[in-house]
Amino acid sequence: MKTFRAPWGKCLVWVSVLSVGLVLGVGGWITTLPGPRSVAYVPLALFAGLVLGTALFTIRGYTVTPNAILVHRLFWATRLPREGLVSVTSEPKVMNRSLRICGNGGMLSFSGWFWSKRLGRYKAYVTDLNRTVVLRWEKRTAVVSPEDPEGFVRELVG
Repeated sequence: MKTFRAPWGKCLVWVSVLSVGLVLGVGGWITTLPGPRSVAYVPLALFAGLVLGTALFTIRGYTVTPNAILVHRLFWATRLPREGLVSVTSEPKVMNRSLRICGNGGMLSFSGWFWSKRLGRYKAYVTDLNRTVVLRWEKRTAVVSPEDPEGFVRELVG
């Protein structure tokens, strides 16, 4: 069993700072508008809930076990089975030109369902767009971003 950190790339840092700042800033600005304070705090609470909800799904790291790859979130791990894994390749920047179908496009992680010409439909569990590893099964694809992509591939293949 080996664990790999999920460091944040520059793009994720910038998108996270800007998006969290914008969401909380707009929420705070709404509280300065005229009207009852209780009504003004509702959007602020909703925006803060959005940030906290997003934080729950942030990717903290990956563990390779004999049977699975565990994607560590804030309070739980998502299990990707090793059974049926067809290929594992380090492909930096593989998410470039991808379209987000449903998920998070950079507020604390790049996660959810994406599509690209190169990969088709895939599930992303990514924090650094420059350190991506593609996991392929017969009927699905996932992308992760461990701190050491080549070491991660060796751990799975070797």
